[in-house]
Amino acid sequence: MTTFKYITIVFMMAILPLISLKATSVAKTITDQLGRHVTVPDKPQRVVSLAPSITEIVFALDQGHRLQGVTTYSDFPPEAAKLPKVGSYVHLDLEKIVALKPDLCIAIKDGNPRVIAQRLESLKIPVYAVDPNNLETIMKTVLEIGTLLNAKNRANQLVQNMDLRIQKVKSLVAKTTHRPRVFLQIGVSPIVSAGTHTFIHELIVIAGGTNLAAGPIPYPRFSLEKVLALSPEIIIITSMARSAVFEKVKAEWEKWPNMPAVRNQRIYVEDSNFFDRPTPRLVDGLELLIRLIHPELVEKIQ
Repeated sequence: MTTFKYITIVFMMAILPLISLKATSVAKTITDQLGRHVTVPDKPQRVVSLAPSITEIVFALDQGHRLQGVTTYSDFPPEAAKLPKVGSYVHLDLEKIVALKPDLCIAIKDGNPRVIAQRLESLKIPVYAVDPNNLETIMKTVLEIGTLLNAKNRANQLVQNMDLRIQKVKSLVAKTTHRPRVFLQIGVSPIVSAGTHTFIHELIVIAGGTNLAAGPIPYPRFSLEKVLALSPEIIIITSMARSAVFEKVKAEWEKWPNMPAVRNQRIYVEDSNFFDRPTPRLVDGLELLIRLIHPELVEKIQ
């Protein structure tokens, strides 16, 4: 073997581990929505979602194949329900998360225990946190998760579509002067609705309604008498899996024929996921609301 060949082989043997190390450890430091500096892999392959909304966004970005685990109520799309569960988003199971060997966890400020994120980070598992609280920040979240998962083009498409549909609803509502009084019921016993600082309030207002539960309390409670006194023109009851229960609630409201919503047969039972999950599907909820609140505009939404 010539001296040149020998030196070449020794050189390659020396640098190959470095090349391999670089290929497997490429990372970048970014700032999440809580202002934290997080070092994340450039190409995460084993992602654990710590909230149903995050799971839904990852699938909407066509990146569901990266998910190794999700939270208990991650049920959309249907493929999400088949993935390993790591507890509910408010009661996360640290051992189950770690056992999945994630190279990235995506958390949400509203609900995820801070102590779990801190424990994961102490184990060198990066945790990127988001804090969507209105349609604008939901779109920002889609873009940021798209960047994390190398799906920028798909994220841009989703956000452009969301914005186009939102603007379409706004332009339609601008043509009407009447804003019907809407009571959206999310709790049965006691009666609970949604205050000003909620997704539901934003959707009702953009869809051209007046939220009768507007106020500083996010989820205020109401007595039957108070709701009757508010004289809602529309009642929307949101259900999850307990449709029979909510149909019974609808029947209870129908016992009050003098209430405008009953008199005009404008009591509806709808899927709660369209109104309370910070995902692109909130725009579906917005379009649903304008159909319920302003049916005269329904044919103009394609």
